[in-house]
Amino acid sequence: MSEEKKKKSNAFTIMKDDSTDGHGGYGVGSVSLENISPVIIDPNEDRAFVDMGAMHARSEVERRVKFLPNKEDVPNGKLYWIVWVTVERGEIGPYYHGVTGCEIRVDRSIKRAYKSMPEHVNHMDKSMKGHMIVDHMDEKSQKLLADFLREFDPVMWKNSSDELKQALPE
Repeated sequence: MSEEKKKKSNAFTIMKDDSTDGHGGYGVGSVSLENISPVIIDPNEDRAFVDMGAMHARSEVERRVKFLPNKEDVPNGKLYWIVWVTVERGEIGPYYHGVTGCEIRVDRSIKRAYKSMPEHVNHMDKSMKGHMIVDHMDEKSQKLLADFLREFDPVMWKNSSDELKQALPE
């Protein structure tokens, strides 16, 4: 697959859902997820990629495992991060508005994994509100995320807050 096609398939877009379109029926007042995308950070394989399946807990790393609520139950789990990235458009153009990371541990040998659903929900909400929560991520994962965001769209990176740029390593 060409580099250009790869980049297009990793676009930061989501379902179109205008909850304020005036019909007044089911879903009015619900939160729009139009500008948020999940980026998977895989420090084991040195890669970062958008996986829209994570919106419904069906990302590449989440499939074919049973999630357990206690990290101790998955002692040999490989570390992954789902990073909720919200994009907004400001006066100077599009920018990374909110970036929040959530840990996942996956042990394929026992088909078990750990993630905190409340953390994922809260971090998704905080990303949409413009928070930067990446300080709990390991340094290698932070670097993978920073490189991905910079390379994905240098203009969005340039337009982003100093808070984000300081939170992620060069």
